[in-house]
Amino acid sequence: MKLEKILDKLGSLEKNAFIKIIDNIISKKPKNSKEIEKILSSTDKGLKSVDNLNISNIFNLISDEFTEHVYSEFQEASSQLDILIDIIIRDGNCIMKQDWFSRLYETEIKNLKSKIKNLNSELENEKSELSESRKRDFRIYKACLSTAYNNDETNNREAKITSDELSIILTLSKQLGLSQEDVKLINYTILPIKKSDIQDVINNLKNLGVVFFSKKENTIYVADEMVRLLRTVRKKEVAEKFYRRTLKLLREPIINQIAKEHNIDRKLPLSQKVEEIIKEGISFTDLLSNEIYKPGITLTEKKKTLNELCEKGLNINNLKGSTLEDKISSLIEHFENVEKDEKVGISIDGFDKMLKELNESLPKLNKDLKVQFELQDEYVLSADFLLDYNIKPRDILDLIEKPDLTKFIKNHGIKQRGDDILNILEHYKDVENLYLENYENVGYRNLNILKENGILVKESELGLKFEELTKIIFKSLGFNVDEAFKSELNTQKDMMDIILNLGNNEIIIVECKTIKEKGYNKFSTVSRQLKSYQNLALKNNLRIVKILLVAPEFSDDFIYDCEMDTEMNLSLLTASTLSKIHDAFKTSKYQEFPHVLFRDIVINEERVIKALSK
Repeated sequence: MKLEKILDKLGSLEKNAFIKIIDNIISKKPKNSKEIEKILSSTDKGLKSVDNLNISNIFNLISDEFTEHVYSEFQEASSQLDILIDIIIRDGNCIMKQDWFSRLYETEIKNLKSKIKNLNSELENEKSELSESRKRDFRIYKACLSTAYNNDETNNREAKITSDELSIILTLSKQLGLSQEDVKLINYTILPIKKSDIQDVINNLKNLGVVFFSKKENTIYVADEMVRLLRTVRKKEVAEKFYRRTLKLLREPIINQIAKEHNIDRKLPLSQKVEEIIKEGISFTDLLSNEIYKPGITLTEKKKTLNELCEKGLNINNLKGSTLEDKISSLIEHFENVEKDEKVGISIDGFDKMLKELNESLPKLNKDLKVQFELQDEYVLSADFLLDYNIKPRDILDLIEKPDLTKFIKNHGIKQRGDDILNILEHYKDVENLYLENYENVGYRNLNILKENGILVKESELGLKFEELTKIIFKSLGFNVDEAFKSELNTQKDMMDIILNLGNNEIIIVECKTIKEKGYNKFSTVSRQLKSYQNLALKNNLRIVKILLVAPEFSDDFIYDCEMDTEMNLSLLTASTLSKIHDAFKTSKYQEFPHVLFRDIVINEERVIKALSK
């Protein structure tokens, strides 16, 4: 769930710790302080009176400083922050009831103690599967960590690991090629591990600013933006779902090779070995730099293998970068962009239909998703529910075994040639709803984003497409979009885009404008056009209840000129506002939108949505 949406759900007391930390960072003049000052200049009362969207924007501007703030907490040896962060950044753990989080925390501590016991046994056992070189690496790291932690007690100080010591220890672990799980296990053979009271754990995380806790709902929230930040802190370059997507493209001998290197049972089923590799916390960069290749392979062959993996498996053509490191960085950046994108590749309705039909074909899917993403709810196969957890259609399909996917495709008449997952996504795309979800992008004529979101359209068609979508929205709002009446009225000189026929010779005129540059600012041109339409309607004895101009956005100068105009009953309506009004109307009590709400110069979406909810 996005930070803005979480903040909207919470009271001021529940946001207080987070706001204080941001305020403290701002007071120290972060690198983006000029941009932050611009946001804060709109209010005299400081950060607490800034709206939630702008708090979210400010958080993004101070993400580096916030990361440093979290890093500093790792110096507290007893904080268990690595354990806790590893829980809350897992796919599906961004929204949790307190009792569910408590259960996950207890399980994590229990598993950790069991693994520590096994590791100590492996290190002492001469016949263990761990190679002598691996045992040597573990012992070196363990000895250095023990010295860093215990040298304080020798000097009659509290045992802790300083930031300098931590920096050296992290460098050592990297050079020894230890996975995150290796490091964590060895750390807790030295550091005391005990289960803390869950309320103390939540309060500590809340005071650190990394989670929000709603007492009313007894629920922990971790914002999508925070999950990405915490992943950086834990040196996890991609989300588990993208790691899994990549691993599932590898042949089993390669998976076995990785499993052997990290002491994972190679007799496990393939899907379970993949999950164990993910849990190991092996760096994604290390995986693609060294672990997926046969021994003795050349650098040129590595680059060729990675290119094929991206092009044939992940459908990413022309991976940027000339070196292997550059190519891996480009892939990580690609996954970051996919995760940040709020669009899901198919429409919400299409997603729901896909989930419904998957559930019918694969009755175990609901249970499998609950286990995989550690979800508490009984029924989880709902698009809105899964999207709150940032789980998208592709993430669901990645979890389904190949035979089950093949069976599902055959049963539902889905194209069988080519990539199974892409064919399923294409089948459920639901183009009209997908266009409506990208209404604002059509208005901005943003071809690249439209393409990324699964829409292929010519730039020359975007103006007409924006008009068509606006008609669909107004029809959904219960208006009579009267095409026949418009054809009667229009002349070769005056061609109105949309007429909403209210009956009794009353109409609303709607004009649609797309723009490439930010801020629609040609008021003089559009006002002449609209006055001409107004005169045409008046000549035909029509009463114009309202003229609406719909565009992605309007410049301040445009709004000012509109306010000064006394000849037209004109209101400005942004594409984003119209889209949100449309969504709110679907759940309102109204059968037809009360057009009296179109009364501002710039239509205020909050006021309209509030009125619809009454």
